[in-house]
Amino acid sequence: MQIFLKKINPTYFWDIDLDKIEDQKSKRLIIERILNLGNLQEIKQMISHYGKEEVIETMCNLNHLDPKTLNFFSLVFGISKTKFKCYTRKQSINQHWIY
Repeated sequence: MQIFLKKINPTYFWDIDLDKIEDQKSKRLIIERILNLGNLQEIKQMISHYGKEEVIETMCNLNHLDPKTLNFFSLVFGISKTKFKCYTRKQSINQHWIY
């Protein structure tokens, strides 16, 4: 396990063997879990490890971010929500009728 991952709460990766995970090969999964579940310190460590541009690019291409996380990072990085794949994808899915 990389030094970076040792600083992250292992419960975020409850379904993965952390001894076998590689931070570059599993970058998308790691970034998604930390964005959705991590605290501010872990988010700073992730940005320090991967770089701000890499985190932003990966974050904008994620299929899912919860609405609060999306709003937070949209404001923090000054990125329009329409640049996030998860936001535009959600808007294009037809909703079923609600009774």
